[in-house]
Amino acid sequence: MVATKLLAAMTGRASSAKARDGDEPVFAYIRSLPQPQRGIAESVDALAARTLPGLKRSVKWGMAWYGVGDGWCFSCGGFIGHVKLTFGRGTSLQPVPPVKPIGMGKDSRGVDLASVEELDERQIAAWMQQATAIPGFGGKKR
Repeated sequence: MVATKLLAAMTGRASSAKARDGDEPVFAYIRSLPQPQRGIAESVDALAARTLPGLKRSVKWGMAWYGVGDGWCFSCGGFIGHVKLTFGRGTSLQPVPPVKPIGMGKDSRGVDLASVEELDERQIAAWMQQATAIPGFGGKKR
């Protein structure tokens, strides 16, 4: 058996991607993911761009983060077998996303996507819109 080294993003921990604001760091992070995670993350990113005017991107805590205005609302990170899409204030969304991510805070909820086909664009776009209406992480309280 040949030992393969997993990308840091695939080990169950956040990747070693450097924290930086802007589109290019997020695009570089997504390009670093293997398939099918790369395709899933590209689809999530494209959906966010179509859904949210004024979208801003950043790499924080080894994942892609998205927001509008002065805070970060949701993240997208690649792991072994899936991409985790997490909404920081997910318990405030309707319907509440089904997955309670470990180590992301008691109010965080999201979905684990193992393929592009599992991406329910209509529901996720609705969650994205709802999430940007709630004060985000790192922003000013509204």
